[in-house]
Amino acid sequence: MKNILIGLVFSILWASASVATKFGVQSASPLILANVRFFIAGILLLGFSYGFKKDPTFRLPDRNEFKQLALFGFMNTTLYLGLYVCAMKYTAAGIGSLAVSTNPLIIVLLSAWWLGRKPAKAEWMGIVLGMAGVAVATYPLLQNSFTTLTGISLLLISMVAVSAASVYYASVKWELPNLLINGWQVMLGGIFLFPFTVSFSDFGATTWDLTFWASVIWLSLAVSVAGLICWFYLLRLDTVRASLWLFLCPLFGFFFAWWLMDEPVTIYTVIGTVLVIAGLYAGQKSKLQNITK
Repeated sequence: MKNILIGLVFSILWASASVATKFGVQSASPLILANVRFFIAGILLLGFSYGFKKDPTFRLPDRNEFKQLALFGFMNTTLYLGLYVCAMKYTAAGIGSLAVSTNPLIIVLLSAWWLGRKPAKAEWMGIVLGMAGVAVATYPLLQNSFTTLTGISLLLISMVAVSAASVYYASVKWELPNLLINGWQVMLGGIFLFPFTVSFSDFGATTWDLTFWASVIWLSLAVSVAGLICWFYLLRLDTVRASLWLFLCPLFGFFFAWWLMDEPVTIYTVIGTVLVIAGLYAGQKSKLQNITK
């Protein structure tokens, strides 16, 4: 029961990120929103890790680990979340949640190229169904200005970036605790993003109002801290079972977008979501059969 509750909390928090970002970019440049979020999350995670954890494994990274953390942070935070928050300026919140759920399918493709792992037929089917689902759900939103081609392009690039980060993460033999890995990668990612934020953001147009800070606090505490703690907990139990909770993200995502952002839920939304979930299931089917035997 405890594991189910943690899985549900993860799905809800993860799906809420796109709506929280949509609220935040109404008050500030996307990159300003992202950078403030990264620095707050990084300071909290590293402060907790070094201030309250007495385990000797909570140490400063060595030079090689810093290089690994820097590369991971650049891909996972600077590129992925930097592009994602910019994409949400021009993309419907529901589509943002739906796109995030295709990460396992993109990881299959990148693993084939990066790690030399040949995708199975079911995984190819999952990729086709997942991408078709995103296309179907996006189609009507392109017509009513909830989503633009610029937003979709940035969103797709960000999905490739986070999938590449996941493949890289799996290829490294980490010796640091997960809390430290997450704290350092989000802090370093924020540092790498900062020059772009200063160069391309309009600080004068930023409104430091309740909407901005509520968005930042939710994204920092609920998503970057609590959501990732839940995710790492689920990963320690079983990687495949953990990925099943991504199936719920599109459902919660579209619900939050309809409830809080008044985004339309149409037959295209339903069909697109079903296709993505079917694709995720097809891509994980063989692994699911193995763990149920």
